[in-house]
Amino acid sequence: MHIKEEIQQLTDQLNQHTYLYYVESNPVISDKEFDDLLKKLEELEAKYPEFASDVSPTKRVGGDLTSKFETVEHQFPMMSLSNSYSEEEILEWESRLHKLTDGPLEYVCELKYDGVAIGVQYKNGKLFRAVTRGDGTRGEDVTSNVKTIRSIPLQLRGDFSDDFEIRGEIFFPLKGFEKMNSIRRENGEPEFANPRNSASGTLKLLDPKIVAERGLDCMLYGLYGYDLPMETHYDSVMKAREWGFKTPTANDNYILKTNSVKGIMDFIHHWDKHRDELPFQIDGIVIKVNDYTLQSELGFTAKSPRWAIAFKFETERAETQLRSVDYQVGRTGAVTPVANLEAVQLGGTTVRRASLYNSDQIQRLDLHLNDFVYVEKGGEIIPKIVGVNFEKRHADSVAIEFLSHCPECQTELVRQEGEVHFFCPNDMHCPPQVKGRIEHFIGRKAMDIDGLGAETVDMLVSKGKIQNIADLYDLTFDDLIDLDRMAEKSANKLLKGLTASKSVPFERVLFAIGIRFVGETVAKQLAKALKNIEAIALATHEELIAVDEIGDKIALSVFGFFRDSENIDIIERLQNAGLQFEIEEKENTSAALAGSNFVVSGVFSKFSRDELKNLIEEHGGKNVSSISAKTNYVIAGDKMGPAKLEKASSLGVPIISEDDFIKMIEM
Repeated sequence: MHIKEEIQQLTDQLNQHTYLYYVESNPVISDKEFDDLLKKLEELEAKYPEFASDVSPTKRVGGDLTSKFETVEHQFPMMSLSNSYSEEEILEWESRLHKLTDGPLEYVCELKYDGVAIGVQYKNGKLFRAVTRGDGTRGEDVTSNVKTIRSIPLQLRGDFSDDFEIRGEIFFPLKGFEKMNSIRRENGEPEFANPRNSASGTLKLLDPKIVAERGLDCMLYGLYGYDLPMETHYDSVMKAREWGFKTPTANDNYILKTNSVKGIMDFIHHWDKHRDELPFQIDGIVIKVNDYTLQSELGFTAKSPRWAIAFKFETERAETQLRSVDYQVGRTGAVTPVANLEAVQLGGTTVRRASLYNSDQIQRLDLHLNDFVYVEKGGEIIPKIVGVNFEKRHADSVAIEFLSHCPECQTELVRQEGEVHFFCPNDMHCPPQVKGRIEHFIGRKAMDIDGLGAETVDMLVSKGKIQNIADLYDLTFDDLIDLDRMAEKSANKLLKGLTASKSVPFERVLFAIGIRFVGETVAKQLAKALKNIEAIALATHEELIAVDEIGDKIALSVFGFFRDSENIDIIERLQNAGLQFEIEEKENTSAALAGSNFVVSGVFSKFSRDELKNLIEEHGGKNVSSISAKTNYVIAGDKMGPAKLEKASSLGVPIISEDDFIKMIEM
């Protein structure tokens, strides 16, 4: 098979699996099989970039940084819906419709997703542009970020229309939001308030790679175009599903077609009762007239369509009594207060605990023991205390004071300037920190050690078999077989997993060792810039700051980590165990660019900036961050900054295009 055909076949195969997983929720291969196919495609595209498809699933990981989002005028205005907060208002709306038009009316009821409105345009079956609502007339072009959302197809299937727009809502799935906040809590970073704001903020990030990592989702439900074949809204939604879009279905009860007010009310009552069972948040129900001709006849007011209305659910709040406050210690030592409450029903569940976030929140609320407090679960995953009923406070009640010492190891807590949390500095011997660091080390995105999970880590630490990540590589068969529920097969699998982890590349090892504030992206940047662990350990604060994406806070954390003798001892033990602590230098494809310094600036059509930089290095060239007299070439793409253009021109540095560069490496 020709390479071009193989790449196309892999692209089609992976796009189909993406559709089955993210739209149909019916995967037919494992995550590992998918990752293996994706890796194969990435390798082929890197070697033969001229054959890469613009709808390749490899584009989902995000492209170049964006300096700003372009403002785009909507072809069809994105109007807001009028809101109602009572069933009487729905009845009045329905009654008005009958006065405005003759004959029977059919309605479509849908969930009102609590996210960010988006309009996505497709031309000839390919994603062309994605624009936010903005002011309804103009929005921001966030195409590069939307392309990272796997439930939004890059290429359509079936008998799609040539040019149309589909609208919907981008949201943060609740599991993903909770996981992200858990990580931020452990890292001592402020938690995001709610999924909706987080989805909105994520969509406005300038780095699509971070957007891709966060795992946004989207539900699409409205088609707009001049020559669409469907005559009703419901049929459009069903047809869009056939084209590959994730749309609401009657099977999930996310959408209902009805010709009665009773049907509308039954749908509202059902989801008011069961909305907490959804994997995403909704804040109401949307009701629309189904027939497009009738929609056109009913028309619009100055602000909203007459043929649609939104019913908003009330924010859920309950009053209960605060009994006590517990304190949890995370992997990085951050101490988080949690309120213990008198059990109360809220959103269909029994609530006994609520997050208090940090000491500042306790002070803001002026919390006292045994206070009667108001608890909400409206836009949050974890219930939170939003206020105090001061009229019920006892005169002799005692204000809650934050702990001065760690609840786990009794070490005095510290709070650094600018931090939102108090921390336990005893990171090597505080039990939850010990377990947390080891669990982080073995995680899927870190060392991914087969046969080793959180429960086994807990047993190993409790039995005194391990106290840090280096101890893992000293484990023997006898150590393991001694554990409860550890059979011979499981012990051998774990030991085999430890051996296999010695091949994990340096950037993942660097992430795995758990330096505070060093996430996956930062670890990759550090590894790429400084090449090995010795260089990172010896780097000055100034050298660390010079690395892309490394700010003062991260630099101080990295610098401090390698000034701790216990950390150094663990790194040396891991090195002796055979883990990878340097970047594997690849052999250059050619020396065509040897001795030349390149600056890459702008947005490109054939490659991302990272891909261009990799090609420069593969052919012997060197990437530099700023233009100077020592720069040999500037590769200029679309939207190159005028300051760089002016500086290159003033210094006489040749400015070449993407195509010029391709010719240089093909010579």
